[in-house]
Amino acid sequence: MILDKLFQLMAEKNASDIFISAGAPIHIKIEGNSVPVNQQVMDPPMIQRMVYEMMAAEQIAQFERDKELNLSFGRRDLGNFRVNVFYQRNTIGVVVRFIQGDIPKLENLGLPEVLSDVVLEKRGLVLVVGATGSGKSTTMAAMLDHRNENRTGHILTVEDPIEYLFKHKRSVVNQREIGLDTKGWHEALKNAMRQAPDCILIGEIRDRETMQAALAYAQTGHLCLATLHANNAYHALNRIVNFFPLENRPLLYLDLAVALKAVVSQRLVRKPDGKRIPAVEILMNTRHVAELVERGELSEIKEAMEQSLAPGSQTFEHDLYRLYKEGTISLEEALSHADSPTNLSWLINNSEFGASKPGKPIEEPKAPTIELDSAESDGEASFKEFTLHIDGNASYD
Repeated sequence: MILDKLFQLMAEKNASDIFISAGAPIHIKIEGNSVPVNQQVMDPPMIQRMVYEMMAAEQIAQFERDKELNLSFGRRDLGNFRVNVFYQRNTIGVVVRFIQGDIPKLENLGLPEVLSDVVLEKRGLVLVVGATGSGKSTTMAAMLDHRNENRTGHILTVEDPIEYLFKHKRSVVNQREIGLDTKGWHEALKNAMRQAPDCILIGEIRDRETMQAALAYAQTGHLCLATLHANNAYHALNRIVNFFPLENRPLLYLDLAVALKAVVSQRLVRKPDGKRIPAVEILMNTRHVAELVERGELSEIKEAMEQSLAPGSQTFEHDLYRLYKEGTISLEEALSHADSPTNLSWLINNSEFGASKPGKPIEEPKAPTIELDSAESDGEASFKEFTLHIDGNASYD
């Protein structure tokens, strides 16, 4: 397949995404920056051939009926590739997301230590939230594999599509992909309890039915992990509430106060060398937080987090302050990712550290560079010419 060569290219460059669209060259995203692979403009017939040669006949029929399709491919020694195929302006578009083959260790991702304890809990709801491309899937996989290595039991995942492939370690891990292993979310979630899981991962909460299932699992003695698109813990809780009509919310607040274990919010921030690392906000469901949730006083949660001395809880401002103090990120980068730049500035200016007394020199922010081809004499980021041939081959020229 032509896409196999693109998969290989993504792995070599440690790219996160590839974008294929008619009328433009193929673009590849590395460390958050998108650059063209070459100057070859893709035309609709070429893209259609690329797409159709990787699909089975029934998948082609489904795509032509629904106008979009999610696929997942695993390649030995490379990793897994999540492919979304869709129509735009009556032509086919493709976005490929690269999921590395090895599941990273929690400690190697620079994530707070409390997450290794949270994922070993017997019951409760743990939400991992953030924008698209913020590393939610990687964080979730690392947490789940930590449980896999340290606790016996049955781990069940329901995903669309499967992203990381888990090996059986101390736990047995069964992974179900929507459309491949089960007809849909409704069927998979309905039958999950019959599969006797100790820990359930829901790939993404998108609607009320899925949210109700997650709460039910957490309240019946299971640890349930799920992702949600939200900017922070407060936004995540508001999204959950908005899934439900007004008349159902009093009971929802009660269920959420009892079931919630933690909300982990994540953003990727850029170091001076262009590489990205996570900044993390954690809302632990302390007694005070549970009381606020039960009363529906969600707007008070941010202040509770800022004032909380509960182990594990931290705001984005706290973590960004830490990264800045360590000299890992610039002041400009820290402020640009804070929910409240004013609060972050106060933290910096009123600490022993102080804005003018860094623990080690902090480089001024600069445009990130991407080293793609070290043989280039002019030092600019560029690829060797990558040419797609309509006969189905791909090569480096």
